[in-house]
Amino acid sequence: MDCDIDGALTDASVTAIQHDLAPGLDDATLIGVVRNPDPWFHAAVDENVPELGPPADLLEAMHAAEADLKMRGLCAEGAHNAAWDQVEFEQRYRECLEHSADTQAAIANLRERLESGESLALVCDENTEKKRCHRTILRARLERAMSV
Repeated sequence: MDCDIDGALTDASVTAIQHDLAPGLDDATLIGVVRNPDPWFHAAVDENVPELGPPADLLEAMHAAEADLKMRGLCAEGAHNAAWDQVEFEQRYRECLEHSADTQAAIANLRERLESGESLALVCDENTEKKRCHRTILRARLERAMSV
């Protein structure tokens, strides 16, 4: 059974928002999806839901692989995207979304908010749109949940 979605769902990097490069977010609640945000991040979003950020062990593996690839001469975006594949980031993050009770509860909360008509924008602290990002995986997961 399809649910009627009254609220809109989008995603953006905090950098895009700060530089007015993410149009159409005026009516959206900015939902941070960062596990351990820097203090400045809280000022850029309306709220943060750390349960929706990637787990610490996945982030550590990602950062280590990315640093190694940069040392080998890859540019920042290239190292990030290659590390993403190397640590199987997408698969591991999807598993977290499906198997963590805290994550499931946070997804259910966002789903209810969307169904009630609230527009939401998922935001993380990636600094460029050229890097792969967990918020797009999360957005797809929420969109699937809304179609059930």
